[in-house]
Amino acid sequence: MILGRSRILELVEEKNLIENFDIDCLEGAGYDLRIGRVYKIKSESFLGKSERKTPLIGEEIADEHVLEPRGYRLIETIERVNMPADLTARVLPRSSVFRCGCAVITAVVDPGFGGTLTMGLRNLSSFNFKFEKEARIAQIVFESVDGETKVYEGKYQGGKVV
Repeated sequence: MILGRSRILELVEEKNLIENFDIDCLEGAGYDLRIGRVYKIKSESFLGKSERKTPLIGEEIADEHVLEPRGYRLIETIERVNMPADLTARVLPRSSVFRCGCAVITAVVDPGFGGTLTMGLRNLSSFNFKFEKEARIAQIVFESVDGETKVYEGKYQGGKVV
């Protein structure tokens, strides 16, 4: 079941579900995530069956960013989430982003995960896309998990970007 506004607010107050919470970002059945740090990929990477090599990244320090046509950045959220064992979440793009010709690439947030969230931003258009730090980029939708779960213990725990 998807959590509504009142239940999200309860969990923020009782369990610190979302750190750096802003009431203006709370929607009817989700919460709008804001752009924090922005990173550019600086090297090649590899994903194999049993090993992986993550790329080197460089932070772009600015309040306003320009994403060139077909450009790609990693976005780290201002918010940190603290997922209890009985919740999962989906991160979905805000429609204003794809109306600008960009795609937000996201993943599921597992039960037990704690940290900032990282997503990809790709400019699919033929024009520059300008965006500011703290702009709302995606919405997180929380869902209850029915049955036994396994909490996240992976390498990105704590909000590691790569």
